[in-house]
Amino acid sequence: MPTLDEVAERAGVSRTAASRVINNVPHVSRAKREAVERAVKELGYVPNPTARALATRRVGAVVLAASSDEAGLFADPFFAEVVVGVSAALEQFDLELILLLANTPRGRERLRQMVRSRRADGVMLMPLDGNDPLEGLGAEPGVPVVFGGLPLNGEPRWYVDADNRGGARLAAEHFARTGRRRPVMITGQVDQRVSAIREQGFAEGLLLAGVPLLDTASGDFQVDGGAEAMDRLLDAHPELDAVFAASDNMAVGALHALRRRGRRVPEDVAVIGFDDLAGARVSSPPLTTVHQPVRALGHEMARMLVAAVEGQDPSPLILPTRLTVRESAPAAPADAREARGTREAR
Repeated sequence: MPTLDEVAERAGVSRTAASRVINNVPHVSRAKREAVERAVKELGYVPNPTARALATRRVGAVVLAASSDEAGLFADPFFAEVVVGVSAALEQFDLELILLLANTPRGRERLRQMVRSRRADGVMLMPLDGNDPLEGLGAEPGVPVVFGGLPLNGEPRWYVDADNRGGARLAAEHFARTGRRRPVMITGQVDQRVSAIREQGFAEGLLLAGVPLLDTASGDFQVDGGAEAMDRLLDAHPELDAVFAASDNMAVGALHALRRRGRRVPEDVAVIGFDDLAGARVSSPPLTTVHQPVRALGHEMARMLVAAVEGQDPSPLILPTRLTVRESAPAAPADAREARGTREAR
């Protein structure tokens, strides 16, 4: 195997300069950096990970941690998209990704020990419940921690989130614009900040449009929870004509319940979800939903963490959302659909 000395000799630079380039240390001239990179490629040089860790005081790995159980986490397309985004970003920085489930006391303690003993260069935390003890991890000394989504309490130093309030307002405005006057909402868990913010944004949008929010029911961001919440809302308010669910999963569950109860979508009830994951395009009918850039969220979490590891102080980031209109809540107002149906009948 070629050595660092051979790389330096081929590049025509000192051993120290070659080491600084290989370990991505700043303040090396462009000419020297290009010469070393060319020599590395020509010789097929592979850095020794132990020596590299000693030289940079870094481990060369970061952690993506989540508190959800295995069954729910790996079946969730949201998490899969985040992982893809994180992995794509880390490829640019030559960092290994460690996935860690911290859904048990032992798992959470393992993560804390990794932070305190610096066995990882940084940690990314997926959305947490309000009582999750990992919420305080960002305040502990050790490695940088970036949050994917805001925790229920406080505001961490580094986080990436979507514009949840603005996205929910878009759903409310769409219902009002298309003639829906008896909307309800299926929220997520009450101990998650994202659920509270989306509910707040939806209520604000309806208030500005002069449309009252008929009622809310809590789900769990999963299909079955959405179906159960929809059943409760139908029992309490059979006259409802629009449903906003705080996730695509719950919106799909609402579609199942509406079909089972003999309600037509969108003729009787319009349905809007939140996420715009792949399943929204193949639901029956295809789901109108608030698009949040989930893969970009993972990508930006990783970029922010790398910046923090390198000693920078990146600013928190809120990613934009937009409404993707499909058949479950089309753009044509309700009265226009009824008029069109009358003409066709004639």
